[in-house]
Parts: sequence; C-alpha cells; structure tokens
Amino acid sequence: MRDPISERVKSVPPSGIRRYFDLAAKSKDIVSLGVGEPDFDTPYEIKELAGRAIELNRTHYTSNSGLFELRKRIIEKLAKENGIQTESENILITAGSSEGLDIVLRALLDPWDEVLIPEPCYVAYEPLTMLAGGKAVFVPSKEENEFRVRVDDLKTSVSEKSKALLICSPNNPTGGVLRKPDLEEIASFAIENDLIVISDEIYEKLIYDEKHVSIGSLDGMAERTITLNGFSKAFACTGWRVGYAAGPGNLIAPIRKIHQYNLLCAPSISQYAMLAAFEPGMEENVKAMARAYDRRRKLLVDGLNKLPGVKCHMPAGAFYAFPNISGTGMSDGEFTEKMITDAEVAVVPGSVFGPSGKDHVRCSYSVSASNIITALERMRSILE
Repeated sequence: MRDPISERVKSVPPSGIRRYFDLAAKSKDIVSLGVGEPDFDTPYEIKELAGRAIELNRTHYTSNSGLFELRKRIIEKLAKENGIQTESENILITAGSSEGLDIVLRALLDPWDEVLIPEPCYVAYEPLTMLAGGKAVFVPSKEENEFRVRVDDLKTSVSEKSKALLICSPNNPTGGVLRKPDLEEIASFAIENDLIVISDEIYEKLIYDEKHVSIGSLDGMAERTITLNGFSKAFACTGWRVGYAAGPGNLIAPIRKIHQYNLLCAPSISQYAMLAAFEPGMEENVKAMARAYDRRRKLLVDGLNKLPGVKCHMPAGAFYAFPNISGTGMSDGEFTEKMITDAEVAVVPGSVFGPSGKDHVRCSYSVSASNIITALERMRSILE
C-alpha cells in the first residue's frame, strides 16, 4: 500500500511538549506548572445560561458568522475596551481562537508565503502556518527587552515573500506585553511592508500593571489587522470552545467561507452561554481571577529567583513565568526532565517555543498558591 499521508502533514513535527507531558503522566504525585488553562471553574452565570439554552432547545445551527446577539455584544466590547470600530458582518464566531488562527492562515496564505512570528511563541503557530502551506519565519525577542520584539529584528527578517505578521500580547509563554510605543512601531513597519497583522489577544484581560492596547485601533491598521480573541482564558471557559475573529470585511469574508465548510458554526449552546460574559457584574469575576493570578505571579517569581542558578523577570501579563535556568548548568530539556523525574514538578522547556526560549522553562501560575509553594520546595530540594 502506498503511503497515504500528505507530505505537508508529514513535514509538521510532533509537539515538543508531548514527550514531557507523557513523562509527567507516569507520576501519581506530580505538581504541574505546565498547564495552560485557568484552574478556576467557569462562572455560575455562564453555566446557568447554558442550561437555559438547552431547556429552550437552542441546540440547532446558528448563522455561519455566529449568534447575532453575541456578535452585537462583541462589537460593543471592541468599541468600548479596544478602540476598534466594526460591524456584525465583520465578526466571525469561531470554535476557540485556535480555530480562528487556523482558518485565518488558510485564507491568507498561498504556497510558501511567509509569516513573521516573534518568538518565543505559542507552539501551534508554526505548525498551523505550515499546514496552511506557508512558511514560518521566526523573529527573535530577547530577555533583556522583556521578550518584546524589536522592529529592527523584524526588518532583518522581512522579505518580498512576507505576507503577514503574527503577534501575541500578552504573550504565551513569556508573559511579555507589547506597549503602545512598541505597537506603534510595529504598525508603521506593517504598513511600510504591506503586511497583514494577525493579533492574538486571548490573554488581554490578564495584564497586571499596564493597560492593554489593540494594534487594530492604531492609525492605518483597521484595514490590515485581524484581531483574534475569545472567552477561554479570562472567563475560565477553555472547554466551551468559543472565540472570535474581527477584521475588515474583505478579510473576514474569505475566512468565513472556510469556517462555513469546515465547521458550519461554533457550538450553539456555548455561544448562548457566552452572552452571560457581558452581563453586569461579570467583569468583577474576571478581575477577581486576575487578582488571584497576580498574587500567584509574585509568589512564583519571588520563589524562582531564590532557587540556585535560576533568575526570572516579572511577567507583565498572561499566567506564565519564563525563568532563565542556564545558571544550573543544565539545558532547558535536561532541567525539565530532572524536575519531572526527581522533583515531581512539571514545567515546559523553553526551546519548544522557539530558539529564543533556549535556557528557559515555562512555569504556569494558573494553579493554587499551595501547589506553587510545594513545587518551589521540591525544586529547591533538587537544585540545592
């Protein structure tokens, strides 16, 4: 029998994280700092509305674009919180922001079109670019710049094949946040090089000392920015699978075409449930979770900086710390394996997020304070 698997799929490497998660799964007493989702329960109001939607038999397809009432709330939210003015046909409800990114890349890329991707970055960015037929061009960011990409590095990476720039702020895995001056320089660069900007803003409500800025709100960027967001991180709704893409009509229409044939629509019950995210009082739920993450952030970073051979900058957003472990004399892969097998603490090696992640590990603080304390004690016992 001939090999039935496409060359494109075969060219995509397996997840670099999987080996370490499989290793961690062998321990019954593991404390995991490797998770990338909230440990909070979905707010009651969202769950209640989902139950009501089932009782009212709202279990059928919605519009391909998504539930109109939800898109209307998103339009209001984007105008009020992000400075982005748009209309209902320019909003597409997706099955999480992950589906949004997948279909955006497929709509934009012809074979071997290049996507500039500042790294360290989310592990799915390169594989999804490859599966769309494009080429991921990694652009380094540096620890001394708090992992905020510099335009000078973008300039050395751009070429005539560059079609898009994919940014994520707050960033997974570093917790870095692009500030308004950073984004203004990036916007000028995108306009000068005629690039579409894909802005992953899924962690926007988890910023601790600054204000989130959407690049799509800046001068000249409305026509060339696709904003990806959703409810997974801020509202502890990872399993509900509701995200959205917002952008100009000439970009959203072809993206919707792929979504129509690929998925028809995001889950109807989940879409109805997310209407509760916009109800009065829900924002306080989000802020309470963010305050808890902030306390854990400080606890974890303070503890990491007291470990032998480890230094860690304070992340500005998301729920990840990205300590430098080069002082331990181990590579990030060796450090991760030792922590899992000897300390029974799961972390993620930084190099799986791109070359700039070398000598770092990702530690999530979306876990309880008691688990953070236990993890730090176990790590200290091994490193000392």
